Amino acid sequence: MALSSCLLPFSQSATAPSPSACSSNLAASFSNFPVSSRDYSFSRNENLVLNGGGSNLCRRFCGLKKLRILKSLNVRQGSHSKHRPVNELKTRSELSDELGKDSNTSPEDPSLQLAELQSDPSFTEETGAIGADLSDGSQKVGDFPLVLKQFSDGLSDVQRGASLCIAVVGATGELARGKIFPALFALYYSGYLPEDVGIFGFSRKNLTDEDLRSIIASTLTCRVDHQENCGEKMDAFLSRTYYINGGHDNKDGMSRLAERMKQIEGESKANRIFYLSVPQEALMDVACTIADKAQAPRGWTRIIVEKPFGFSSQSSHQLTKSLLSKFEEKQIYRIDHMLGRNLIENLTVLRFSNLVFEPLWNRTYIRNIQVIVSESIAQTEKYSDGYGIIRDIVHSHILQTIALLTMEPPISLDGEDIRNEKVKVLRSIRKLNPRDVILGQYKSSSQDKNGVILNGVDPTYCAAALYIDNARWDGVPFLVRVGTGLIKHRVEIRVQFRHVPGNLYRENIGINIDLGTNELILRDEPDEAILVKINNKVPGLGLQLDASELNLLYKDRYKTEVPDSYEHLIHDVIDGDNHLFMRSDEVAAAWDILSPVLEEIDKHHTAPELYEFGGRGPVGAYYLWAKHGVPWADD
Repeated sequence: MALSSCLLPFSQSATAPSPSACSSNLAASFSNFPVSSRDYSFSRNENLVLNGGGSNLCRRFCGLKKLRILKSLNVRQGSHSKHRPVNELKTRSELSDELGKDSNTSPEDPSLQLAELQSDPSFTEETGAIGADLSDGSQKVGDFPLVLKQFSDGLSDVQRGASLCIAVVGATGELARGKIFPALFALYYSGYLPEDVGIFGFSRKNLTDEDLRSIIASTLTCRVDHQENCGEKMDAFLSRTYYINGGHDNKDGMSRLAERMKQIEGESKANRIFYLSVPQEALMDVACTIADKAQAPRGWTRIIVEKPFGFSSQSSHQLTKSLLSKFEEKQIYRIDHMLGRNLIENLTVLRFSNLVFEPLWNRTYIRNIQVIVSESIAQTEKYSDGYGIIRDIVHSHILQTIALLTMEPPISLDGEDIRNEKVKVLRSIRKLNPRDVILGQYKSSSQDKNGVILNGVDPTYCAAALYIDNARWDGVPFLVRVGTGLIKHRVEIRVQFRHVPGNLYRENIGINIDLGTNELILRDEPDEAILVKINNKVPGLGLQLDASELNLLYKDRYKTEVPDSYEHLIHDVIDGDNHLFMRSDEVAAAWDILSPVLEEIDKHHTAPELYEFGGRGPVGAYYLWAKHGVPWADD
């Protein structure tokens, strides 16, 4: 039996093969050892973990219990160490010590090792000499046995290729230069990418490797909270960045990309990620070409698709059908950078790990929930491309936020289990009634500096009332407010609770009982915080109540820098964690909710209500809030 068959499939029996069988294939086996995002213990710059004499070689690698190997290599599938940097995994010496500690028997005595070697059928004069070295203590447990020097010398000459290749299709675009490449470098610098990673830029411009490196170099920055070896890391990252001119024929260009990847990968079992930073009209051609020409021959292949996911329910269905004809669902990652915010990741943590919230998380105690995304800086060019704010933000970010906020507890934190619960919520949301939607558009003027010419029907503001028709949330309005050019830059979720039944302090609160309503505020911008509004007695002889806020401000509590959302999501793709990415049935369910409004806009060419830049948005939104009995969130 070859050593590769001992090492790679952990599911096979861990019986020890003969030393000759393992030794004859040692160099070849380790040159093909796979390196995944969860397993970087055997990088090209580290020594192999070998203990004992030649007869113990296979017992050390193949005779160890599977559970101990999985624990030591940090690849246990059920572990939650996905954010553990590569450089924090076990080193050779640490692994040797840990294996000795985990063993049910004490470390072998050198004399016992010698006796075992002498009783082995493969014992020779050369191994006997090594046994003598062991007996006098010159060869320590965990050191490289001298009998294997010929193999260690051979292994040092084996050129390991890249274990992971990441290609950015549309590498010269603004998104790639401003967000994707900086996020990749941040992951590389922080140790979340393997040292041997290969980064590829792909576009139709006639550039060289050095041209691409020069373009992206100015966008790369090191972490504020630890800038050690910044220049060295940046040079190393750029040296592993390559450019492919795709030309005007994606098939020829993708074939060239695949060949270049093979050169960088060498004989390694490498994985590939393709980030499709391309216009929607080019998406299917690029995706199909990748599927036919550039998928990883031995490892896994994953593609990242930018939102919006189609223009309508019908176009989205065709897009999904085409993607699934070439890729499996588990290979497709539909990315929305707003879902990579720390606030979104914290929703399930707050709900399912705090007893104080979960019993109250239903229609009995919650009066309404507001989801607010407002931009104070006019960025209307984002929504003037024919998609509008509903297709661009409401379809993915807003509906995904509501789904994570209101879903039933999943059976585990596995991505598919979470997505199963999210799609149940989306299918329970009532189709959006056009009468429950207020559309607005920023009013441009000659004094505006951005010079954006707006499409007359593409809204830059949307206020809507949604309802979830299930047992937990029946009758609770979910008020959504999304817009740009408003009075304040704010991203937050406000959970307003019901009034206290028969409140004894009603007269002390005042006429407006809403002022005494408890509220949970989860804020992402401008300063990330968790706020709880409670009623409290003002100190003094009188009985006066005040609505106070219990404030957890992240910048005061946590001194670490918050990673960019692209870093978070790209790392999840590498790790195979898909719970923040929309599945095909989630995409379809979201379109079903919005279709009545979009069809109304397209059919009647509904003109949005105009609003001034720096104001509070369309006046109609106030009437919508009043219609559903919801007090307007504080501005």
